[in-house]
Amino acid sequence: MVSNKAEPDLWNEEKLVALLKEGHEGAFCVLVREYEKKLFHVAYGIISDREESLEIVQEVFLKVHRNINTFGEKSRLSTWLYRITVRECFNLLRSWKRRFRRYHQPLETDESDYLSELGTDDFAPDTLYQEKEFEKAFREALKGLGKNARAVFVLKEVEGLSYDEIARILKIKRGTVSSRLCYARKNLRKSLEKYLDKDQSK
Repeated sequence: MVSNKAEPDLWNEEKLVALLKEGHEGAFCVLVREYEKKLFHVAYGIISDREESLEIVQEVFLKVHRNINTFGEKSRLSTWLYRITVRECFNLLRSWKRRFRRYHQPLETDESDYLSELGTDDFAPDTLYQEKEFEKAFREALKGLGKNARAVFVLKEVEGLSYDEIARILKIKRGTVSSRLCYARKNLRKSLEKYLDKDQSK
């Protein structure tokens, strides 16, 4: 008797969906491994809060686990997952009461993560300050875009999805994707003008 905890041998979406619908535990592990970081990047890009984004990703996987049998396979599995993630982000934004935790990041966690991502053991303190200052300004500018433009920007620039994929995920026209992306880029460029000008003057 073969244990249902064994992971599928190959990454095949059709096979994975079939196994998920059968309640195959290994298939769910594969799903989480393949999409956990991708969904977190999308959620964090929209929400700008680490803890909330992690909770959203957990909620997405819970919903997938409960509702996988309703997945009609008319779209790609990734499209369905991104759509649920964006919807959860929008629901959270609508219900938020401007909690202080949104603006708080533990100093030790934020600092160590930042340094490890940049690999900046040799960076001078003033350079690190400028990088963190830009990151903070970028996050604030991103939050100022509005949820619809923000979602398009994150799906395109963070996840690298095509216009057609984004249109399917958000259920909007391809032209709307283009116009929202143009709006997002224009406003981000305007908000970050002093930083961009500084880089170009070097």
